[in-house]
Order: sequence, then C-alpha cells, then structure tokens
Amino acid sequence: MMWPFSRRGRHGPDGGDGQHAGYGDGSAAGPAPTGDFGTMRSKLLRSDVLRLGASGLQSRPTRVVLSALGIAIGIAAMIAVVGISTSSQAKLNDQLAALGTNMLTVTPGKSLFGEDAHLPESSVGSIGRLDGVEKVAAVGTVPDVNVYRNRFIDPGQTGGMTVQTADLELIDVVEGSLSAGAWLNEATSEYPSVVLGHLAAERLGIITPGSQIWLGGTYFTVIGILEPIPLAPELGTSALVGEEQAREHLGWEGHPTTVYERSADEDVDAVRALLARAANPQNPEEVDVSRPSDALAAKNAADLAFTGLLVGLGSVALLVGGIGVANTMVISVLERRREIGLRRALGATRGHIRSQFLAEALLLSALGGVAGAGIGYAVIAVFAGANGWPVSVPPLVFVGGIGATMFIGAVAGLYPAIRAAKTPPTAALNS
Repeated sequence: MMWPFSRRGRHGPDGGDGQHAGYGDGSAAGPAPTGDFGTMRSKLLRSDVLRLGASGLQSRPTRVVLSALGIAIGIAAMIAVVGISTSSQAKLNDQLAALGTNMLTVTPGKSLFGEDAHLPESSVGSIGRLDGVEKVAAVGTVPDVNVYRNRFIDPGQTGGMTVQTADLELIDVVEGSLSAGAWLNEATSEYPSVVLGHLAAERLGIITPGSQIWLGGTYFTVIGILEPIPLAPELGTSALVGEEQAREHLGWEGHPTTVYERSADEDVDAVRALLARAANPQNPEEVDVSRPSDALAAKNAADLAFTGLLVGLGSVALLVGGIGVANTMVISVLERRREIGLRRALGATRGHIRSQFLAEALLLSALGGVAGAGIGYAVIAVFAGANGWPVSVPPLVFVGGIGATMFIGAVAGLYPAIRAAKTPPTAALNS
C-alpha cells in the first residue's frame, strides 16, 4: 500500500534536502515518474503557497488586522504627505498659469550711503516706452497720512494701513478684481473717493461702497473694495486714491513707490535687464526689480522642504509597522511548531515551510499597503477638497508605497521563515 502523503528521499524521512514527492495537503506536482523515487524532487505550486499563506492569516484575524494597521498607518502617512504636496503644487501651477509669470515690479532701493532712494516721476513713462512692455502702472505711497473709520478715532490706532495713489490702469496690470463697487476712473479720481484693499476694508468695518472714511483730514467716499490680489498682496492693506486728490489734499510729491509692468512671456528676461536703467537712468543701482511669481514659487519650495520632513516621519512609522510584522511572524512560528512538525513529517521540505511563512509575511504587508494607500488617498481627497485644490497624486507614489511595504514585509518575514524551516519535525511534534 502506497503512503499517500510522502515518499522517502535518499536521506530518510526527515527530508532535509528537499527530496520529497508530496505535501501533506496533496499539492504534489503530479504523478511520480517511474524509476528511482529517491531522485525525485517535490514541488509546491505558487497558487498553493498563496493559499497556505492566506489560510495562516485567516486563523488569527485580530492579530493580522493590528499588524496590518501598523503598516497601513505608515504608508498612509507617506502617501498623504506626498499627495498633499503635489496637490498644492498643482494648485500653484494653475494659479501661476492664470495670473501669469510675466509681471515685474520696480521699487526704489538704497542709495550709496544707505538712504532710501526715490524713483523719478518720469519712471512710469520711461518704462512704458521700452520694447516688449505691454502694460505699466504705478502706486505711490503718501507718507504721514493714515486711514480711520471717522475723525474721532485715536490717531495712534492706524490699523497698519497705508494710503497710496493709483494709476487708472493699475487694476488691469495686476489683473485684480473688485468684490464690490467700481474702480477709479477719470471722473471719480478727481473727487475725494477711495478704493480699499480687502484687508483695509475688513479692518475699517466697511462692507459695501458708499461709506465714508477719515483720510488725511478729509472724508473720502469708498467707491470700491478689492478682492485679494496674489501677485500684489501689498494692495490688500492699502487705501487707493487718485493722483490729483493726493496732490491736492494729501501733499503727495509725485514719486511712485512701486511700478508694475507686464510684457510677453518671451520678452520678460530682456525687459527685466533694462528696467532699472529705464526707471532711473542716473542711478540704476538704486532700483530693485523683482518678479512676484518667484515669491510664490519660493514659498512652495519651502513647503516642499517641510514635506520632506513629514515623509521622513512617515518612513519611521512604516518601519515600526515592519517591526510589528516581524513580531507577528515570530510569534506565529512559536505558536505553530506542532503544525510545522506535522507538515515536515508528512513530506513538506524546508523550502516549503520557508515559502509558506514568507508568503504570510508578504500577504500581511500587502494587506497593510493596500489599506494604507486607500486611507492616504482619502486623506488627500478630503484635504484638497477642503482647500479647493485639484487632487494630484503621481501613480508612482502608490506603486512605490506598496512596493516599499512588500520589501519591508519580505525583510521582516525572512528570519521567521528561516527559523520555521529549521524546526526539526520530531522536536516540533514533541513540544
């Protein structure tokens, strides 16, 4: 009568050399070839390995869930951080595409002796005559003039607001918009009228146009309120008045403090090289030229540096999850010594046992990785939706994340698998 579960190899029933024809669950490779059974090697199909690994996990669901959760938290943290960063970058790219990167600003710098320089009154016209310049406008700060809700407010409570003159073309150059009211025009700029930045209106308690504010000893009527302007955030705290009114009532001397210029994208670099000399031919070294979109890009670069730190913390969490997998598998080997001994006695080779426990570790890690990827994507979707960002996650992030979990699972499960494979069947059955 043939023994249905094993055939002896050349080295006896222990089968340490892997020369067995069958496995205890009947997963032999097929009918035995005729001839010497001692030269025949047993095989375990990949589907059998996966089935055995899955059955091992199913026998301890609570421990499996807790171990997989450790992996899931680590990979979810990494994917969420990277996804939030890339979504923020996508929002910035959309914003820059809408606002344009072709706006340059010209401001006065410092003189040779460290004093505050001034732009000539003719600087706006000179810049406008440069080749490649499409639009130009300026604002001029009115010194020693503050804005108050009414004339009874304590003069010391300025609210951090500034009074500035504004060219009529300014709103077109900075591509701003109004949340209420209208922009200055040739008629309103000749009367005591003012347009408030969004922060200035908030600090003054102005919600709708038509209200009056106390400005330089004169009541000015609010005719409009600006929306936030990303490329000119300094206008948010400004009270903008017409140049004629500033000269007549506020003592403005006519020097612009910031000149905004737009040119075609392909001409930006060429125009930038000429702006300082055009703005102040006598002292071009006293002129500062900048591109506001660079500040937004620099801010995003700083955010990316912080993102690297968070990714590092997520990696630590993933490593902790891998240690949890190793701990689970070591305990599993200790608890299942009888099972291991029985499988070895029925014909399972060391390679079979090693493959089984390694498959369990990989499946456990894959379970945690897939769950973590799903949790991470959900976090990204919620966070991006709350901030009005597009959800932008490179597919390689998910591939790399799950691949990392599989690698950690393989490393974490290797020692327990080898330990299980080295367990002698007689010692296991007697334990």
